[in-house]
Amino acid sequence: MAVVDVHPSVKAIRTTQIGIAISIILVFLKAISGHLGHSYALIADATETGADVFSSTLLWIGLRIATKPADSEHPYGHGKAEPIASIIISFFLMGASVWIGWHALELAMVPHEMPKKFTLYVLLVVMIIKESMFRYVLKVGKQIDSSAVKADAYHHRSDAITSVAAFIGISIALYMGKGYEGADDWAALLASGLIFYNAIQLLRPGLDEIMDAAPSAEIVEQIRTLAAQVSEVKLIEKCYVRKMGFDYFVDLHIELDPNLTVAEGHRIAHVVKDKLTGSGLNIRDVLIHIEPFEIR
Repeated sequence: MAVVDVHPSVKAIRTTQIGIAISIILVFLKAISGHLGHSYALIADATETGADVFSSTLLWIGLRIATKPADSEHPYGHGKAEPIASIIISFFLMGASVWIGWHALELAMVPHEMPKKFTLYVLLVVMIIKESMFRYVLKVGKQIDSSAVKADAYHHRSDAITSVAAFIGISIALYMGKGYEGADDWAALLASGLIFYNAIQLLRPGLDEIMDAAPSAEIVEQIRTLAAQVSEVKLIEKCYVRKMGFDYFVDLHIELDPNLTVAEGHRIAHVVKDKLTGSGLNIRDVLIHIEPFEIR
């Protein structure tokens, strides 16, 4: 049976849908457990997961737009919607971290009941689920080289971090007893700083893609190597690559025998283009400029 190669956009959308479904379930689990277990950190954690659902929905919309075909107004396609979604998610992470920190500081100042022990088991389940989702989504994001999907993965990691903080805080409160009821709030405050730092780190890849920054040197070298494998190509002079959503657009300068006819040069250029677009590197289009080869 032949193996069907799934397009990166399909993987990204499928991964996002799974994340949304799991996060919706966890919102209700955290909110109900936090209310019954007197854990304000767990309730805040539920709100942060709700923000995850909203940002993941925005990502899903962005990915759907990014997969739309090129048209007369967007001849290069709609791929920029993908890094725009990544940037929005990064700002959502920053906002969530500020909200968690402010809310945790506010609650730490207010006396409240001791959290119930069963909330620890709820948090343990949440941590395992969210960390597993982080690893799965990040793996897919790296496979398809999607800054938006990788940003969404770190949303899952931020959720896991706040759950770890709540777990530690509740454990301290239960172990130390009266007077330490707000320990989970202080732990959440510390976690919010780490989440904000991660959000800043995630912002740069999306901004780089919007600004048409060059992709990794490995991708560029693979393209140069493939083009050089065409026997008539004497030299690869320039190779510029930019990413548009899940695909790459290549501008290539190749040097050929100056005695070739225009028709031959045209044929060779198409051979190079077909080799690159059929390489499996998600190269959407190649613009080739031909120059005469000179012995240096």
